[in-house]
Amino acid sequence: MRLGHETILRLTFAAVAISLAAAPAALAENPPGVTAKEIKIGQSQPFSGPASAYGTIGRAEAAYFAMVNDQGGINGRRINLIQYDDGYSPPKTVEVIRKLVEEDQVAYLFQTIGTAPNTAIRKYTNQKKIPNIWMGSGASIFVDPEHYPWSLPFQPSYRVEGAMYARYILKHRPNAKIGIIYQNDDLGRDYVAGMRDGLGDSFEKMVVKNVSYEITDPTIDSQVLELKASGADVVINAATPKFSSMIIRKIADLDWHPMQIANSNGSSVRPVLSTAGFDKSIGVITGFYLKDVTDPQWDNDAGVRTFQAWRAKYAPESDPADLSWTYGYNMAQAMAYVLKQAGEDLSRENVMKVATSIHGVSFDMLLPGIVVDTSPTDYRAVKFMRMFQFDGKKYQLMEP
Repeated sequence: MRLGHETILRLTFAAVAISLAAAPAALAENPPGVTAKEIKIGQSQPFSGPASAYGTIGRAEAAYFAMVNDQGGINGRRINLIQYDDGYSPPKTVEVIRKLVEEDQVAYLFQTIGTAPNTAIRKYTNQKKIPNIWMGSGASIFVDPEHYPWSLPFQPSYRVEGAMYARYILKHRPNAKIGIIYQNDDLGRDYVAGMRDGLGDSFEKMVVKNVSYEITDPTIDSQVLELKASGADVVINAATPKFSSMIIRKIADLDWHPMQIANSNGSSVRPVLSTAGFDKSIGVITGFYLKDVTDPQWDNDAGVRTFQAWRAKYAPESDPADLSWTYGYNMAQAMAYVLKQAGEDLSRENVMKVATSIHGVSFDMLLPGIVVDTSPTDYRAVKFMRMFQFDGKKYQLMEP
């Protein structure tokens, strides 16, 4: 049978359509910073300045990726983590992030530390469509996928944490007189807002004093004296490590004995409580979502054993009582998970898609029952914490 010209054309077009439908979709083009052998990642860190205690986080993350590279990298690619010191200064953060993106040509940003620094770069990174994954801040302003889809936080919201403390006070100290001392930025103000959320109509009656400090202040003695003079018998400490230590130590030096609740940023055994003095820190309450490796209950935990083996080989200088090492390890592990799941499609779009589609995933150092869960409309990766109290040597779990 002979086919007419029109029939042959129809059959040809049909064959082409079937062939295209059967072919796998082409992978999106990988961004600058991704080659067949390397993934280039950038971050700003406060290795100096008023929040230099957080610089340990960057050292932990570098040590984690050193282990990853020794094990063959991620899907055959080595991680090249480029770190710059921003001194916890927002203008400097802008400068180093521009350098990372425009000169170093990193594929992604990872774990840029600090609420004010991240606020300073948020518009730029979103205009450039650069993923800023697992940002080092729990400020609620960063949970905004509608307006800032390229900025993804990790830790629980400071505002939610503040509300948790408020509910604890309502349950255990319903007649409390509360004094709040907070860092005068979005970090500190989030805790105040969370306390207002949790106390509701009781906020104005129960909160007898609200005082703030600046990150550049040399001391917070006058603010603590104001709190004591107010008659407060519960103190909410919404400070970063250096200032949290000052607050705890000053309260003890005044021979004042309120219930003290220190936020998760300013409550680590080292350097915060050790600097304040362990004897002066007894009774401090806080919220955690990470395991405290100084607690013997985790000695036989599989995740902690893996963490300790990593410390021994890649971070022998690390202090297990400094939660920054635990935090940095956890964040690097979470970043490695995202890159591994992205496979060969390491386009910025796909990496963000993977990072915002995680469901029920745990990591070595997350407390039991706490998992990472994200979606394109819910950027809150970790949504729960547990409360602990310091006994002079370690933190003891209080209640769910």
